[in-house]
Amino acid sequence: MVTSNQGKYQEISSELEKAGISVEWKRMEYDEMQGKDTYSISLRSCMDVGKKLEGDFFLEDTGLYCEALNGFPGPYAKYVQETVGNAGLIRMLQGMNRKAKFVTVISLRHGDRIVQFDGVLSGIISESERGSNGFGFDPIYIPDGEDRTLAEMSPYEKNHISHRGKAIRKLARYVEENKLN
Repeated sequence: MVTSNQGKYQEISSELEKAGISVEWKRMEYDEMQGKDTYSISLRSCMDVGKKLEGDFFLEDTGLYCEALNGFPGPYAKYVQETVGNAGLIRMLQGMNRKAKFVTVISLRHGDRIVQFDGVLSGIISESERGSNGFGFDPIYIPDGEDRTLAEMSPYEKNHISHRGKAIRKLARYVEENKLN
């Protein structure tokens, strides 16, 4: 797995190891291409990293799409997290529709192919930060059907319902079906 984010690596490797798939961490920063959606960014990033790495690998990109902000921050979630943070996003949505969705796209390069796996989690942005688990927007994201933020859930609970967990399970099925492990 190629990422510089230790939280993402731990979350993904833990889930894949439960499926009997061992994961090696390639801690690497790479230029995240800009684009209109998480799918194209993940694909282009995978193609770009593929020019620098040999062998099979995968990387992951996640976007947070807020309905009232016409999908913003979308694929710019990392930038928004680093610049305005959770409190800033809460302020932006004050008095507005708080519906949002997380979209995760994992791009796997094996051989000369790139295959993508996605996961979506619908919910709302909370009015305050709550919880200490997870990372990023987890303390302000309440999935549909829940009253807790992702950061108030155990890692097991979060991974069971999360956008990233859904994409990971699709990747694991593909790896098993194609005997890539």
